[in-house]
Amino acid sequence: MKKFIIVAMILLTGLSTTFANVLESVNERISSAFNKDFAGAQNVQWEVKEKFAKATFKLNSQVMFAFYSQEGELLGVTRNIVSSQLPINLLADLKKSHSNYWITDLFEMSNDSSTAYYVTLENSTHTVVLKSSGTNGWEVYSRVKKPA
Repeated sequence: MKKFIIVAMILLTGLSTTFANVLESVNERISSAFNKDFAGAQNVQWEVKEKFAKATFKLNSQVMFAFYSQEGELLGVTRNIVSSQLPINLLADLKKSHSNYWITDLFEMSNDSSTAYYVTLENSTHTVVLKSSGTNGWEVYSRVKKPA
């Protein structure tokens, strides 16, 4: 669970949209694990950090992001989704409780033990990030008032 939270923090701080312009190399453990986990992946680009490596790739026409520890352990996988791909009860709850907001970012994050959804919502005064662990409703992950 700790690894899942670390990946979420990485994603929410903007690293998920940072692309490396230069192909970086990863160690053999990471490369081997990735090739096993995502056979058939195309356009793979690596971004290597001190504690993890991030692969940006396309699989089945979907852009995905996989995060690996330096030991080659898959920490989590994310993909951007559209609201219609949310579980029905999450979508209904979102429309009911946040109808005066618009969606600016929505992604699904999975690891071996769970799936979570993160949605960034905005209105004229606030930016709110909601998290749902599984399909059991939303909780406020962060809320920021926009400058006047």
